[in-house]
Amino acid sequence: MVATSQPLATAAGLRALDRGGNAADAALAAAAVLSVTEPMWTGLGGDAFAQVWRNGALEGLDAAGPAPMHAHPLAPVELTGPRSVTVPGAARGWGALADRHARFGLDAALGPAIDAASHGVAIAPRAAAMWKKLGGPAELGTRPEVGDIYRPADLASTLRLIAEQGPDAVYSGRIAEAITAVSWLEEEDLAAYRPRWVEPLRRSYRGVEVTELPPPTQGVVALEGLALLEALEPTLENQVACVRRALADGFAHVKDGADGAALLAGSTTYLSAVDRDRMAVSFIQSLFDPFGSGVVAPGTGILLHNRGAGFAIAGNVEPGRRPYHTIIPGMLFSGGELLGPFGIHGGLIQAQAHVQFVSAIVDDGLDPQAALERPRFRVDPDRVLLEEGLWEHEGEVAGIPAVREEDTFQFGGGQAIFVRGDALLGGSDPRKDGFAGGL
Repeated sequence: MVATSQPLATAAGLRALDRGGNAADAALAAAAVLSVTEPMWTGLGGDAFAQVWRNGALEGLDAAGPAPMHAHPLAPVELTGPRSVTVPGAARGWGALADRHARFGLDAALGPAIDAASHGVAIAPRAAAMWKKLGGPAELGTRPEVGDIYRPADLASTLRLIAEQGPDAVYSGRIAEAITAVSWLEEEDLAAYRPRWVEPLRRSYRGVEVTELPPPTQGVVALEGLALLEALEPTLENQVACVRRALADGFAHVKDGADGAALLAGSTTYLSAVDRDRMAVSFIQSLFDPFGSGVVAPGTGILLHNRGAGFAIAGNVEPGRRPYHTIIPGMLFSGGELLGPFGIHGGLIQAQAHVQFVSAIVDDGLDPQAALERPRFRVDPDRVLLEEGLWEHEGEVAGIPAVREEDTFQFGGGQAIFVRGDALLGGSDPRKDGFAGGL
């Protein structure tokens, strides 16, 4: 089974499984197609993280890049533009996942994305709505209507080059020169970058083990929120109070005391894949803000992310280091056995949405689809936003103003796949365009 935010991506993942690939092959095929179908959220110019469960072992992939090694330590933080770009880790992250876990090579995984970019894709309703609302760099074309064909020829060429030469093609040669020409990154920053394999963090919540990735992600915030909630009744009031405390600790300890105001946005895609052998991949990739930095590397189709906006340490960048990361892939286990991968994207909402999702599964016994459809709250620094379905709590919750929010974009979007005996149960967030499909 594969669950993504775009039908073409889910279909690409299922085709990879159907031809004998495993969950890693499916995840890579889907991730690459998402870079074509949702260019406002994700792509080769961003970062990626994953959790992989295989043969009884769990490990995490951290493919997030640093700030330039020679950035001035007193350089002011820029939220967009050339000086908001950190080294994009996605391409080498794809390569690392393929080399370590896929049955086929990265070239095979990229085939559907190359075809999609070459022949064009029809823009789906929610993607079109966000593109029209948010705009985007001129290099990507005009704001599309639903069903308009998007055909990124430069991106097709770049994906084809990666399939032929491997992900190093992004970090040296023509593409690296194009990236450095329009950002403050230098070629040595790109050449030196390598993703890393890490040990996920683990915490039991009422008998269900929740695993998240360590810093620089906010995975620890989700686990702390659940740890606090475990001692309480899982009411809205208590959930809000617990995630507020966990977020404050995350800002204080993961983000070195910085303010969280720069982390309210979210431009991310998340996908889940589980194969017949119950190997599972929880995969997330992001440009941070919608359309990232707004800077496209000329001739490549690569829209560079603005993850440097996550630096808010006295307003300055830390040379060669990585900022706080909002994106987190999740995984659940029960009795030492896989329950399933899950994730909800959306900037600062991600850790708090994980708390809400896990509580819905564990405390209320919901299936993945029902848990994803449940109305969410979103704690911003000084208020809590309420999605429709929670508007009866308008006024004050857990000591802060609680306000109605009609824009569902503020509440992210998620996917999940759970193992239920011999069956798989998939969920796909109705706030997005995709679906969960199985073979």
